[in-house]
Amino acid sequence: MSRPTPLRGVHEALGATLTDFAGWLMPLRYGSESAEHNAVRQAAGLFDLSHMGEIFVTGPQAAEALDYALVGHLSALEPGRARYTMIVNAEGGVLDDLIVYRLAPEEFMVVANASNYPMVAAQLTERAKAFDAVVDDRSDRYALIAVQGPRSQEILAALTDADLDGLKYYAGLPATVAGRRALIARTGYTGEDGFELFIAGDDAEPLWAALTEAGEPYGLRPAGLSARDTLRLEAGMPLYGNELSAALTPFDAGLGRVVRFDKPGDFVGRAALEPLKDVPPSRRLVGLVATGRRVPRHGYPVVAAGDGAVVGEVTSGAPSQSLGKPIAMAYVDTGLTEGLAVDIRGSHEPVEVVDLPFYRRKK
Repeated sequence: MSRPTPLRGVHEALGATLTDFAGWLMPLRYGSESAEHNAVRQAAGLFDLSHMGEIFVTGPQAAEALDYALVGHLSALEPGRARYTMIVNAEGGVLDDLIVYRLAPEEFMVVANASNYPMVAAQLTERAKAFDAVVDDRSDRYALIAVQGPRSQEILAALTDADLDGLKYYAGLPATVAGRRALIARTGYTGEDGFELFIAGDDAEPLWAALTEAGEPYGLRPAGLSARDTLRLEAGMPLYGNELSAALTPFDAGLGRVVRFDKPGDFVGRAALEPLKDVPPSRRLVGLVATGRRVPRHGYPVVAAGDGAVVGEVTSGAPSQSLGKPIAMAYVDTGLTEGLAVDIRGSHEPVEVVDLPFYRRKK
């Protein structure tokens, strides 16, 4: 049975279509997917992300433990800042992609994907054994609400005295929002400016209501998983299980920059990853724009337009509201940049290879 978030009643009252996602009962859409997508691009969208995991690592050697457990240099992270990183296995395969917040000198919050956070918590616990650090999975205590879009700061500013102007991208600060304690993080998964609010589960409904009221003059709309997926696809952001998996390394995904070989000491996966840092992968992650109307979907083969030889595979695909064309991300044999098509149920539909992301927000 799918697990509900603290906002289930709100979603049902709004008439959301609910679906299972990673074992959670989540809103797929509230009405029009395109309207929700466009609201985030043009005004703001309100998301329930309470299925994500929050794992705390604390203690005198918390930073050193995370340096060993993850590929990033977390001991170099200043309190109040966040960093995108990954946890890999001994072979260098990606187990999950993460955002790590340093809340205090000896306190970190690791945010993991819904399908993976029990495994991430277990791995961190095992990897931290040699360090003076404690790993505590507090996911059940938290709800997570995101406000994303160009009007998000104006909406949130109506509910808090926090210095949002001074809050940098990938930074967070504790604050009071609509009378509720929250960690405000300037992070997101849409390609737009926005905020993620980590709050107690009991505060989720009152805060959602306050944000809805504050956002009404700005065109704020609730947005579900469908809009979240098309937004992150346009922004070229990877999704675990699609662009990332244990069968792929960070270098395969074009994210080798997150692997920090210059940090002190060893880390899990280092021996496997170091030989790969100067070796081009056999396939690279690219963007595809369809010339027709048919949509390349996850798992569809990418083929050479001439002889139909399979040269890659689509990892994510959807119609793009911003481009007005179907788009996809795919792993394609390195060096191939033209003459490609996607096999859509036996029909070879031509595609153009483009650099990611497909969409960049206006500054």
